[in-house]
Amino acid sequence: MIELIITIVGFLLLILLVIWLPFLRQSSGQASDDESSEQNFRDETNVELYHAHKAEIERDFEQGSIDEENYQYLLEELNKSLLQDIEGNKNAAKEFDARRKHFSVLWPSVITVFVLAFSFGLYIKNGAYEELSQEPQQTAADAHQQLDEGQQAILRVQELQKQLDEDPENADAWYSLGQGLVGLGDFDNALTAFDQVIRIEGEQADLFGAKAQALYYKNEQKITSDVQQFIDKALSLDPLDPSTNILLGMHNFIDQQYQQAIEYWQRVVDSGRQTVNVGALKEAILEAKNRLSLTGDIPAESAVGPQLRVDVQLTESILAKLSEGEDKVVFIYATPTDGSRMPVAALKINASDLPTTVVLNDARAMSPQAKLSDVDNVHLYAIISQKGGAGIKPGDFKAEQLNISVNSQEVITLLIDRVVE
Repeated sequence: MIELIITIVGFLLLILLVIWLPFLRQSSGQASDDESSEQNFRDETNVELYHAHKAEIERDFEQGSIDEENYQYLLEELNKSLLQDIEGNKNAAKEFDARRKHFSVLWPSVITVFVLAFSFGLYIKNGAYEELSQEPQQTAADAHQQLDEGQQAILRVQELQKQLDEDPENADAWYSLGQGLVGLGDFDNALTAFDQVIRIEGEQADLFGAKAQALYYKNEQKITSDVQQFIDKALSLDPLDPSTNILLGMHNFIDQQYQQAIEYWQRVVDSGRQTVNVGALKEAILEAKNRLSLTGDIPAESAVGPQLRVDVQLTESILAKLSEGEDKVVFIYATPTDGSRMPVAALKINASDLPTTVVLNDARAMSPQAKLSDVDNVHLYAIISQKGGAGIKPGDFKAEQLNISVNSQEVITLLIDRVVE
């Protein structure tokens, strides 16, 4: 912004220099010298004309063309004419010089005022006046955005602490402070903050769930007796408390107890709580189902109906190509043979998990209206996506088995050995 201001000021100074240059030259005496030279030139011309006319009169008198009386009269008139011309030139020069001095000061002054007023008005209307007036605030906001997540978290905690200094009974600020301190790893002070909320608002399930979470992280993700005490207290107040059930789901997921993790997370999704990020929980449930299918364990509620066991493998050439880059996403799914493109069972894993055996059943359905048990035969596909999106696209690696009975008891092999053209 400062470069723009310098450019504008420089441009205005250049315009003013052009406007005032003639007046400055005049003030320095250069214009006066030019006018004096011009006046001298006119006087010299009049004198030369005077001598030429006088020579003609004298020649006529010598030749007898005019008498003595006319000769004297013409000389007298010629002298008067010369004096009048010289005097007239002086008076005209004085009058012009007076007008020029008055006009020279006036016109650059008027034009200067006009240029400055016009430039300022145009800048206020179309320029960056508002941006300049707000520059300190914008700079502060930009500086805040340039901080990393940890620095922003520290700044947020400091702001909350100042807010609580002014209003110690602000329960929302205490709760936000506790969450912020958990993120910074200051678990003891986070527990103190949650205790302040309990003091102000009374015992609530989500507060004991928050304390259980803080203590769980402090104990290196272990459910100790103290953590279990907070969990029990929270669930006694609200069996569907999101924070507590999410914590238990995460703990079971880390312990590779995927079915238990799914149950805790699904309980929160089904509760319909408005404050819960349902989308993120569904993604977590889907990932847990993926991991569960890789273990070969079939959930009890999914034991009925078709159970297609699929062995997914890679050729050496495809494996060599995959080893050159980042890990890729693999989609394994079954579609009806009637031409419908909606999978009746699907799961997503990583290429680094291959080779592996997975189970496709009704638990892997993408919609309750389209399940594996609704059809008799399916096409099976295993696609390694280059861009991570669903569908089959040029450049992806592919394997397929067509017209497979959903009641097949054999292990179906999908060997990924082709590049989609």
